[in-house]
Amino acid sequence: MDNTDNRQNITVQYCFPDNNSSCRKEVRTGPGNVFLFVFLSCVSVFTVFLNLLVIISISHFKQLHTPTNLLILSLAVVDLLVGLIVMPVNVMRLIDSCWYLRILGCCILSVINAVLVSASLCNLVFIAVDRYIAVTDPLLYSTRITVCKMSMMIILGWSFCLLFAIMYFYFNDNLLPSQISPRCYGECVVFIQFSWLIVDLVVFFLTPCSVILVLYSIIFNVARRQARTVRAVKNGASKKHGAKLSSASETKAAKTLSIVVFVYLACWIPFYVTSLSVESVTSLSVVWTVLSWLLSINSSVNPLIYAIFYPWFRKSAKYIIFCRIFESSSSRFNLFPGCS
Repeated sequence: MDNTDNRQNITVQYCFPDNNSSCRKEVRTGPGNVFLFVFLSCVSVFTVFLNLLVIISISHFKQLHTPTNLLILSLAVVDLLVGLIVMPVNVMRLIDSCWYLRILGCCILSVINAVLVSASLCNLVFIAVDRYIAVTDPLLYSTRITVCKMSMMIILGWSFCLLFAIMYFYFNDNLLPSQISPRCYGECVVFIQFSWLIVDLVVFFLTPCSVILVLYSIIFNVARRQARTVRAVKNGASKKHGAKLSSASETKAAKTLSIVVFVYLACWIPFYVTSLSVESVTSLSVVWTVLSWLLSINSSVNPLIYAIFYPWFRKSAKYIIFCRIFESSSSRFNLFPGCS
C-alpha cells in the first residue's frame, strides 16, 4: 500500500525531453508535498520580512548606529540573502528534482551558499569578541571599538569568506562550468574531497567555535562577579567618562547575543557531524535535505531572538510597519525608554 501511494505521488518525466542525456525528473505531488511547499515558502517570506525589519531599523535610526548593531546588521544581511536566494531555490528543488539554471547557475549558487555560511560564523566570532571587550573593559570600550573600526572588520571578514569560498570550490573542481561534469543534463550536485571537508571543518567550525565558547565562558564568569556589585555602581558607571552603558546592560547584551550564537551552533553541529560520513555528502540525500533546511531556518530565528530580548527592535519595527519612518527627523526618534 505504501509503495502504491509513493508511485502516485511521484511522476517520473525528464528535465529536458529534447536532450538525450537529460536527467529524470521527479515532480512530487500529493497533499503532504503541497503543504510542505506552502509552509517552506511562508518560512522564506517570513525570513526576508523579519530581517528587512532589522536592516532598516539599524540603518535608519541614528540611535542604533553602534559597533555591536553593525554586527547584527551584517548578520541580518546574511539571513536576508538566505531567505531571498537559498530558501526559494531549495523549495523548488524539494518539489522538482531538476536544475534549470545551467551549470553556471550551479557554480554561482554553490559559492553564494559557502560565503553566507562562513560569513555567519565570522560575524558570530566578531560578536563574541565585541561582547568580551564590552563586558571586561566597559569604560574603554567606546575608544577601543568604534563604528569605523567595526566597519573595516566586517568588510575584511566578508572578503576573507569570499576568498575562501572561491579557493574551496576551485581546488575541488567545482568553481568553473568547465570543471563540473554532471552525470546527466539538469543536475546540480557538488562533490567535495574529504580532505577539503576536514579543512572546512577546522577553519570554519572547530576553530571559530572554540574561540566563541572560550570568550563567552570568560564573559559569564565576569558577569557573575559584576552581578554582586552592579547595584552599587550602576548609577556611578553612567557618569564615567565616555561610558554610555552600565556593566549590567553590557552583560544583558552579551547574554542575548550568546543565545544567537548557541542557537546557531545547535543547528550546525548535526550538519558537520553528519557531513563527516562519506555517504551523506551528496546533496540528494534525505538527511542532507533535512539538515540544510535546519540551517536555513536558523536565519528566521535570529530576528525573533532580537524581538524577544531587544525593546528597541520592537519599537523600531512598529515605526517601520506603520510607515512613521517617512516622517521628518524620524531617524532621530528615541528608541530607548527613559533616555532623553
